[in-house]
Amino acid sequence: MRETFASAPSAAPAQAGLAAPAPLCVDLDGTLLRTDSLHEALVSALRRAPWLLLALPFWLLRGRAPFKREIARRAAIDPALLPYDAGVLELIRAERAKGRRIVLATAADAQLAEAIASHLGLFDEVLASDGVSNLKGERKAAALRQRFGERGYDYVGDSRADDAAWCSAGVAYVCSRGGPGPARRAEARGVRAVPIVRRPLLRFPLMRALRPHQWVKNLLVFVPLVTAHRIHDDMAMRASLLAFAAFSLAASGAYVLNDLADLDHDRRHPQKRARALAAGDLPLWAGALLAPLLLALAFALASPLQGRFVAELACYVVATMAYSMWLKRLVLVDVFTLAGLYAIRILAGAAAIPVPVSHWLLVFSLFMFLSLALVKRYAELSGLARRDAAKAPGRGYATGDRTVVGLMGVVCGQLSVLVFALYITSPEIRVLYARPELLWVACPILLYWVARVWLLAYRDELHEDPLVFALRDPASLALGVATLAVLAAAT
Repeated sequence: MRETFASAPSAAPAQAGLAAPAPLCVDLDGTLLRTDSLHEALVSALRRAPWLLLALPFWLLRGRAPFKREIARRAAIDPALLPYDAGVLELIRAERAKGRRIVLATAADAQLAEAIASHLGLFDEVLASDGVSNLKGERKAAALRQRFGERGYDYVGDSRADDAAWCSAGVAYVCSRGGPGPARRAEARGVRAVPIVRRPLLRFPLMRALRPHQWVKNLLVFVPLVTAHRIHDDMAMRASLLAFAAFSLAASGAYVLNDLADLDHDRRHPQKRARALAAGDLPLWAGALLAPLLLALAFALASPLQGRFVAELACYVVATMAYSMWLKRLVLVDVFTLAGLYAIRILAGAAAIPVPVSHWLLVFSLFMFLSLALVKRYAELSGLARRDAAKAPGRGYATGDRTVVGLMGVVCGQLSVLVFALYITSPEIRVLYARPELLWVACPILLYWVARVWLLAYRDELHEDPLVFALRDPASLALGVATLAVLAAAT
C-alpha cells in the first residue's frame, strides 16, 4: 500500500537488509511529468471557475502547501492525459522489474500525486505535500533521509529544487534538455550523476505555439486594399502592413489562450496532442505570460491606425476568446463564428486604409468562409469516424453529422460563386474595372477549386485545416495565381 507524506509514520533507516537495492525516489513535476502539476491544476480550476482568480492571492498568503491543496480540490485532472517523460518511465519500469522499491517524492499536493501514482501503478509509496507542509527542497531531502538514511536512496530530479535531495542520494539521476549544469552540481557534492537527456517532441516549441503559418489568414486585411485599387498607395500599403502585423500578433495570442483552455481535448486528439503546451515542450506558465503579452503588442501596433480598426481588432479578440471558451462547443454556432472571424479581418483591413466595404464582398466572404469552416469540421468528423469515435471531443457534433455538414458546406461554396457572378453583372462593377467581362473567367476557377476541395474532403484526403491544405497544394496555388491574374487583367 502506498503512503503519503501526510499519513506515513516516521521510520528510521533500516539497518537490516543492507543487501537490498536502495529505493528509487522519483520527482514528479518536470521529471516524471513534462509539465508542472500545480500549473495543470491551476489551469483546470480556472477553466471551470474563472472567478477563482480573485481568491488566489488570499490562498497564497496562507502558504504554498495550503495554496496547492485549495487548487487541487477544485481541479479536475485526468492523469491518463498528462504528458509523461518516456525516458523516466522506462527507467522506473526497468528498476521495478529488478525488484526495486519505487517512491514518488514530490512537492505536489498529495491528492494529485496519489491520483497519478494510482493511474501509473508503478509506485510503492508516495511522499507529497499534505496541505500543511510543502515538501520541496530541503524539506523533501530531510524526509527522504529520515525514511531511507543518508545515501540510502537514489533520486531522479530535474532542477535546482532537487539539489538537496541529490546531495543526500547515492546516485543522482538528472533529467535535462541536454545542458550539463544539473549533473555538474550533483557531482560537485560528491554524488554520482547519471544523465537522462530529455528531447522535446517538437523543434522550436515557442514558434510552434505561435503558429506563424496561420498568419496567412490575416492576408485578408489586404483585400480592401486590392478591391479599392489602392495597392500603389504607399500610405495605404503601410497601414495595411501594420494591420497585418497587429492581427498576426493577436491571432498568436488567441491561439496560445485556446491551447491553454483546450489542453485535455488536444491531448485526446491524435495530431493536436503534439502541440507545444499539450506535449509539455512549452511550460504552461510561459503560455500564460505569452498570451497577454502578444495581445498587448498587437494593440500597441494598432494604436497609430484609425480608431475603427482598433475596435475591429478588439471585436476579433473578444470573439476569438468566446470561441475558445464556449462557442466552439455549440453546433453550427462554431462554424458561423469562424466565418465571422474571417469577415472581421476584411472589415478591419477596410478600416485601416480607410475605405468603404462592398456589400457584395461581405456576402461573398460569408458564404465562402462558411464553406471553409464546414469543410474543416467535416474533415475532423471524418477522422473521428475512421477511429470509430461517436462524438467529437470538446465539440457539439456527432460523427453521424458529417453528411449534413458536408451538404451545407458544398451549398455555401457554390453560393459564394453565385454571389460573385451577380456582382459581375451589377452596375457598381463598371466603376472599379475597365474590362469587367474578363471577371467571368474567375467564376469557373472558383467553382473548380470549391468542388475540388469538397471532393477531396469526401475522399478523406483533405487535411483538417483547409488553409494548410491550400498552402501545400500545387493546384490550389496555381488557381490562386490565375485568379489574381484575371483580376489584374480586368482592372
